[in-house]
This record gives sequence, C-alpha cells and structure tokens, in this order.
Amino acid sequence: MTTPAERAAIISIGDELTVGQSLDTNSRWLSGRLTSLGLSVVEHATVPDDLERIVATMRRLAESCHTLIVTGGLGPTADDLTREALSEVLGEPLVEDENSLAAIRRWFSISDRAMPERNRVQALRPTSGVHLPNPNGTAPGIRVVVGGATVHCLPGPPSEMHPMFEASVAPLIIPPGGRTIRTRVIQTAGLGESDVAQRLGPLMDRDRKPLVGTTASRGVVSVRIRDESADPADIADARISDTADEVRRAVGEWIFAEDDAPLPEIVLNRLRAAGERLVVVESCTGGMLGQAITAVPGSSDAFLGGWITYSNALKHALVGVPLRALEEHGAVSAEVALAMASGGLDRSGAHHALAITGVAGPGGGTHAKPVGTVWIARASRDGDPDVRRFRMRGERDTIRDWSVTSALLILDQRLRHAPSTRLLRQSELR
Repeated sequence: MTTPAERAAIISIGDELTVGQSLDTNSRWLSGRLTSLGLSVVEHATVPDDLERIVATMRRLAESCHTLIVTGGLGPTADDLTREALSEVLGEPLVEDENSLAAIRRWFSISDRAMPERNRVQALRPTSGVHLPNPNGTAPGIRVVVGGATVHCLPGPPSEMHPMFEASVAPLIIPPGGRTIRTRVIQTAGLGESDVAQRLGPLMDRDRKPLVGTTASRGVVSVRIRDESADPADIADARISDTADEVRRAVGEWIFAEDDAPLPEIVLNRLRAAGERLVVVESCTGGMLGQAITAVPGSSDAFLGGWITYSNALKHALVGVPLRALEEHGAVSAEVALAMASGGLDRSGAHHALAITGVAGPGGGTHAKPVGTVWIARASRDGDPDVRRFRMRGERDTIRDWSVTSALLILDQRLRHAPSTRLLRQSELR
C-alpha cells in the first residue's frame, strides 16, 4: 500500500472536457511524468466549470494525496474558476500579485497591445499562494498548501503547462525514500488486444510482480510492464528485464518497438537511421498521413512531402495513374493504389512512397467495394512493392485514422526488414 506522501492525483477542469468537446491529454502526460518522479498516481478527476464541484474535488483529493496537480481554469473569463475555488478551500481572500500583473502587461506589450482589463484577474492568488511564472502565456500558475497536500495549479494549454511543470513543479517533487518504480512499454501490431492477452497468459495475472497490462489504440497494442517495490533499483531493473524477455517470447514476431514513442516518430527515426526519405500520395485520407508525419518535430529531414489526389483527374495528372487502370479497376483498387505509389516515387527523390485509396463513407460504397474498403501500397527504390486491402469498420474519421496507422505500419515492416506479417483487418484489431 502506498502512503499519502507517495500518492498524487490530477484534476482537469473544463466544460469542454466533461461534455466531450476536447480530449484530456494533460492527465496522460502528467501521469507519465509523476510516475517517472517516483509518485503513484491514484486518480484522474475531470470536473466542469462549476465552483461547488471544483471545491469539493480539491478538498477530497487533498485529504488523501500529498501532491495534487490541477490543470485549467486560470484564464481571464467568468468560467475560469480555479482561483475562486482555491480561495474557498483555503478560506483566504484573493490578492493581486504585482509581479504577475507586470508580467501579464509585458506579455501584451510585446505584441504592441494594451492589456485588456479583464486579464487583470489572472494576477490574483490566495493570500498564502505563490504564483508560478508563465513565459508562454498570460496565466501564471499557483502553488498552495492545503492540509498535508501541495496543490500545483497549471494552465490548460499543453504548450504552457508542460514547461511550467518542468520548471516549477518537477524540481520540488522528492521521490519517497526506499521506493522504486520501473516501467517498460513494448508495442505490437497485427494482433488484437485479446489475442495478445491470450499469448501473454499468466503474465497478466493481477497479483503478479511486475504487473503486465495492455492498451489498444488504432491497431497498436502496447504491453505495459510496471514494477513498484521497496527493492533496490538493480533488483527492480532485473525483474523488468526478465518480464520483458517473457513478453518477447510470447509475442516477439508482432513487436515493432520497445518504447512509448508514437508510430510516426518511430518510422521517421528508422528513415533517418537508414538515410532514406519518404513521400505520400493520398486520396481518401485527404492529407492525414502527411499531417501525422509532419506533426513530429524535425520530420523534414526524412519526409519530402506528397500529393492529395482526391479526384481521378488529379491521380492521372499529378502522379501518372493510367486512365485505363482507373476505368477498368476503379479508383479503389490494387492497381490504382500501386500506380499512385509508383508515380509518387518516380516524381520524387524519395526512397519510399506510401499511397492510400479507399471508401471512407458514409456514402460511396458498393456491394463489391463497401464502405471501409481501403487499399494501401508501398513502393520502394530497392525491392518489390507491397499492396494490401483492408476492410475497416466504423465512421469516416475512424476509417481514415486506421488507414494512416496501417500505412505507417506497412512502411515500418519494410524498414525493419521484418517478414510481411499479415496486418489483420481493423475489425480484428479491437
């Protein structure tokens, strides 16, 4: 059992989170960082912009945890209630912090703008609170002590929250003495989560040390290993390594990475290591594959760009897909997917080209090519091309997301010189 001094909790505030308009990515990121610092995250709480609920949640979690991270609710509008909630929890008035007010004014002056009077509220903090500087926005963070808990309130935007956590929160977190936490992530593709679990067998028993669990996302099943004990680090490391060896023996041929990096980053790193470059030709995904790749910083050293050939006319005009192939086989076919990839390769200085063409829906499907039919092709300067058909289920965005993941996995297999293990249909990867 963990003690309160070892426990941490996270509160995410915002109506947009509770009604599903925005995804809470802050809690995932914070959990990883807190765990790496030796704390045990026992709860994520998501609450709306409601003063009574925020106050109640803060009080409850401050009683059971030593570290409490709150994100959101520090903006200048009437629905930003974190400051007021802290005031009520502590029974203290809010006071204006002169240094923070000056920093907010400087932020606006850099853009040759006068500070709107409404932003003045962001300089308020409880009497006993300390403001955390925010060089990336107008909302300073706030640190207070509630009973035995240190509460760190951070802005919601990740571009502001991440650097504030690293600069003003992480250095103050002292790992509990005599406690070691070790984690390992092994990523697999081509098997469903239930198939991976069946192969792992007793490794997933909940009373086992280290704990082994799985998570699935868009065709990737991650095996997560966690060891938490009072043993010395070398003993914990040995247990993690032994368990990782057992996982490899169980699902080895399906493993494509042994870290928690996103798939586009993994593929780009392999391209860099080989000194090779990639182009893409997209139809039904409309640029999503290129967007996923370019979301990784520094992608330009391995990714040249691509074409969005949504119409048959552009497939022919831009990448040279033969009109005869389009007429005889249709845009959603092996022949056209392969011609798209080959045409992209011929018209670029790239080593590899990926092409995607399909029926993403909701309309456009036929008996022969129902919604969810997707052809993905890879062409490379050295070696034979690869073209595969997928029958995917779900709504339009789901089909397009899975198409992007499948294309990257096909290229990853080629870059690893892995056997052409059959990528299962999306319906089997759930």
